[in-house]
Amino acid sequence: MLLTGKRFVVTGIASKLSIAWAIANSLRSQGADLILTYPNDKIKKRVEMAGETFGAVAVLPCDVANDADIEACFAKVGEIWGDGIDGIVHAIGFAPAEQLDGDFTAVTTRKGFAIAHDISSYSFIALAKAGRELLKKRQGSLLTLTYEGSISVLPNYNVMGLAKASLEASVRYLASSLGAEGIRVNAISAGPIRTLAASGIKSFRKMLDMNEKIAPLQRNVTQDEVGNAALFLLSPWASGITGEILFVDCGFNTVAMSETMLSETMLGEKTPTDDEV
Repeated sequence: MLLTGKRFVVTGIASKLSIAWAIANSLRSQGADLILTYPNDKIKKRVEMAGETFGAVAVLPCDVANDADIEACFAKVGEIWGDGIDGIVHAIGFAPAEQLDGDFTAVTTRKGFAIAHDISSYSFIALAKAGRELLKKRQGSLLTLTYEGSISVLPNYNVMGLAKASLEASVRYLASSLGAEGIRVNAISAGPIRTLAASGIKSFRKMLDMNEKIAPLQRNVTQDEVGNAALFLLSPWASGITGEILFVDCGFNTVAMSETMLSETMLGEKTPTDDEV
């Protein structure tokens, strides 16, 4: 049991399909103790169900858009685990639905931009600030989730791509800021997975199909595979890794054009004559 006696705060569980659920499952499978958080009453029952499933020590409210909520949450974590925690999982991302449907220039608004960056990027820094002293006591680690849209243009991902790019930069800056205290900071860039959050992106099913064709493994990644990668990064086995973005996407990020794409593009093309060559 790799994580027996280790303690983690996990945010972002919305259902059994959530990547955060898979991460919690992997951590618990190796003996970790968990505290889970929920943002509002709408999600509370689902997270409480997860708490029962994983035998969570506590299920606490934590709206990451509210600094007072974050401070209250970690004050309670400190009451429960006063001698420190071993990690915080940040599995939170959000942009208003209208920002994720249509031409980037046309649909992006100042308000939508601010919301996406506040919830999807700044909240990671806010959790790091609130949990810093508890993490320091055990030289714990921070982990967040990002996506290919941070470095490549994907249809309808729009302002979330910018927010994820900001999030990835924060991984590097936090790693530098907290490294002297023994705190590691990393991110997983997971391939597309059917989650509640992903369902808000227009044409997401088509993205899944295309990812399957392009990725070297010729399939999409699973929640459990991301959960196991998170387990590694949060465990002592990754003690020398910080400031990194680990791709868990069946190799999609390594390919510019796959054989499948090339073959499908060439279908129906006529063979050039000698004169045309």
